[in-house]
This record gives sequence, structure tokens and C-alpha cells, in this order.
Amino acid sequence: MTPDDVLAEFRAAGALLEGHFILSSGRRSPVFLQKMFVFMDPERTARLCAALAVKVKAQFGTIDYVVSPAVGGIVPGYETARQLGAKAIFVERENGEFKLRRGFEIPSGARVLVVEDIVTTGLSTRECLAAIAGHPGETVGAAVLVDRSGGKADVGVPLVSLLSWYVPDYAADALPPELAALPAVKPGSRGIQGATS
Repeated sequence: MTPDDVLAEFRAAGALLEGHFILSSGRRSPVFLQKMFVFMDPERTARLCAALAVKVKAQFGTIDYVVSPAVGGIVPGYETARQLGAKAIFVERENGEFKLRRGFEIPSGARVLVVEDIVTTGLSTRECLAAIAGHPGETVGAAVLVDRSGGKADVGVPLVSLLSWYVPDYAADALPPELAALPAVKPGSRGIQGATS
């Protein structure tokens, strides 16, 4: 799947939005990827995650466990794990910090991959990695459908993306005039208890 194919999937799902958006980080952007519009279509999700799984296998080899941050990473994490023949688990927030809950464990010797939907700054990926750092197993890297930093986000481990695409973002007090002229919308989910975006 080419980068253009990935963007075409988001466009076809109505998930590539243009306007003035407040990102989870608080920064502003003229583009927002409403990935839940993609994930509501199981066939589209399977196509994207199958393509991501191919890249993951080429980069990291066999994966035993996929760990994703709740909420946004659960669907792509599960489907990518299915494509890899791996187990799928997730971390969720407890007192503001990601933790493995629900009895999830990572066995000793397991090869672990963190899978997310979209990376902008890499914060939730780093938080997910920190949550599993004390558990057995070897975290080999991370994978995302879209890296909207264009490869600039440092998540602390090797990162594979289906699409690496630089989308500009700005501090709220440093907006270009054309963006400042539009009303700001906050479509993400990080404000939801236990969610990431």
C-alpha cells in the first residue's frame, strides 16, 4: 500500500478533515484525521492493518504481543495483532497514568510491539512504552498507521508507519492568519476518561 493509497482510504472514509483543529497536545492544525471514521469500516481497517503488518514483519520479524493505548489504539492494535498472529492487549489510564489492567500480562521472552493509530508528538506512544517497561518481554519497536510528524516524532524505539506525512501544527499564540480566521474545533478524545487521541 502506497502513501497515496493510505490517504485515499482516509478520504474515502470522510476521515481527512480540513479547518482549524485543536489537537490533543493543545497545538493547532489545519488538518485532522478522524480515524474513527476509518475504524467503523472493518474491511477498510483490515486493509490498512494488513499493510502495516507487512511492514512490521519486514522490520521486526515475529511479534508475540501487540500493546496499544486505549481508546484510539485498541482497534488498529487488535487488527494488526490479528494480521500478525499475535495477542492484542492494551494499556489504559489509572490515576492519569497508563497501566496494564484487566489481568493483562506480558510473558517472559515475548516479542512486543506497540501499535497506535496516529502519532503527532509521540506522547501517548512514549507513555505506553513506559507503562510496559517494567514487564517481562522485549519491546522491539512501535508501529502506527499515520505518522503526521513526517518522521520527526521521537517515540524512544524504532517506529514503522504506513504513512509518514508532515502536517504542520502551531502553538495557539502563533497561528498563521488564514488558520486564525477559522473557528477552532477540538475533535479528539484525550479529554475522555482513559482515552488517548
